Amino acid sequence: MRPSSLPRHICLLRLSALGDVTHVVPLVRTLRKAWPEVALTWIIGKGEHRLLAGLEGVDFVEYDKSSGFKGMRALGRSLRTAHPQRFDALLQMQVAARANLLSAFVPARLRIGYDRSRSKDLHGLFINARIEDRPGIHVLDAIGSFCEPLGLKQTEVVWDLPVPQEAHAWARAQWDADGRRSLMISPCTSPQHALRTWRADRYAAVADHAIDQGWKVVLCGGRSDFERSTGDAILAAMKSRDQAIDLIGKDTLKQLPALLARADLLVTPDSGPMHIGNAMGTKVLGLHAASNPARSGPYSDHRYCVDRYDDAARKYLGKPASELKWGTKIEHEGVMDLVTVDDAIAAFERYRSDFG
Repeated sequence: MRPSSLPRHICLLRLSALGDVTHVVPLVRTLRKAWPEVALTWIIGKGEHRLLAGLEGVDFVEYDKSSGFKGMRALGRSLRTAHPQRFDALLQMQVAARANLLSAFVPARLRIGYDRSRSKDLHGLFINARIEDRPGIHVLDAIGSFCEPLGLKQTEVVWDLPVPQEAHAWARAQWDADGRRSLMISPCTSPQHALRTWRADRYAAVADHAIDQGWKVVLCGGRSDFERSTGDAILAAMKSRDQAIDLIGKDTLKQLPALLARADLLVTPDSGPMHIGNAMGTKVLGLHAASNPARSGPYSDHRYCVDRYDDAARKYLGKPASELKWGTKIEHEGVMDLVTVDDAIAAFERYRSDFG
């Protein structure tokens, strides 16, 4: 099912998370480049909106997850009032049950969703067209293919995140540009995926190694108790803690991309900052055991990632990663212990060998 003419108004539905909404931005760029006059409405979560506010050519509509079914009905009424002619297409880019149900309140003729292999939680009941099933592709490429049922093809990946100049100025003020390279450590994942977080003493060992090589070390993270306690544990385990710059809880979501852009190398597990940093052009030393870096690692460059996903598959699931369903998460207690300090230091030294 394809639109019979060029679409006038498209609705995108992707509520969360920070990394995933970052993956949607290149699709927005593709749509705007092909059809500059198309109107885009994006239904998004509150925190994710704070990150992307100001993205040109997009009208954001926030959905508060805590509002439940009542909030869905209210959002549906507001959309029908504002857009009585219905959207030409809905790009339903999230398969979770909440997002599927919310999509039912979006008035749209063409309702594009995931292929059957990626569908779950009755996703197929809420759509009337699907993207093509391409096994083994990155999450960003799967999202990018949502324009194909509209007759487009995403042939380039452009982020150009909306980061205000005052955010860049704030980031520049956090440490002096004295010629030394900077290693940024964003140690935590979201609380829902806490088992992807590496041990604090291992981050500390990598930080001390970087300082021994003459690098600056910067810690960053949000305002949660989990992130603060993890940062405190890293600092407590460091030999050179007095040389580390602690910015955990000090930035906003608008300042975060600018902060990540200042780093030469970012150390992080599979997390939102991994993908935001990559979008800002920062090289990423990704720590992977619970998730597959080929699917959800830093999109632009995997060279400095530690990949213990196959080891995790064999240890916890009894089979090689090649036999797992694409996208399988291995979030078992202790899985990140498969990533050693030596693994991370070797990746750090690969970067130093390439860039000095």
